[in-house]
Amino acid sequence: MQYPLQLSFKLLTFGQRIVARDASGNILMFIKQKMFKLKEKVEIYNDQNQSQLMFRIEADRVIDFSANYSFTDASGNEWGSVRRKGMRSLWAAHYQVMQDGQVDMEIHEESPMKKVLESLLGEIPVIGLAAVYLLNPSYIVSRPDGTPLLRLTKKPAVFEGKFVLDKLSDMPEDDELRSLMALLMIVLLERGRG
Repeated sequence: MQYPLQLSFKLLTFGQRIVARDASGNILMFIKQKMFKLKEKVEIYNDQNQSQLMFRIEADRVIDFSANYSFTDASGNEWGSVRRKGMRSLWAAHYQVMQDGQVDMEIHEESPMKKVLESLLGEIPVIGLAAVYLLNPSYIVSRPDGTPLLRLTKKPAVFEGKFVLDKLSDMPEDDELRSLMALLMIVLLERGRG
């Protein structure tokens, strides 16, 4: 993949659709979230025409704070999962990317103070709108030993969500895809922020 990757979606649409583009502007993935499902279900295609299904992300339970989101390819082969890390996510977003039942990578919010400020200022009319526009979260994907791999940064935008994904360290292609799927799910879960 040619970094940085661009992720974008419209905020005021019926159903979530994210387009992932590489540094050259080529579409890598088109992500579609199923609407009106009790359990989250996301499908990832190779283009906006949805001509070829690449991956699925599905929750293991009805919408829940501690749901586990598993990744499978079009053939049904398991690729891992992502889950929110309980109480730590109240202070700052914290997720674990799993492979074969073991923690392979962790994703955490880079600056927890942004979440606190956004929560406090978000309750004040007008100032809350400015805070949501200006206080954009960023997330770091790292190995359990703390080695940073990727950084996802939200960019200011009014009627859409824009994210930029930068590569910080070399990693196997399977891990890149697994972390990208985890970040896509996090974008969908945390889209109301910033």
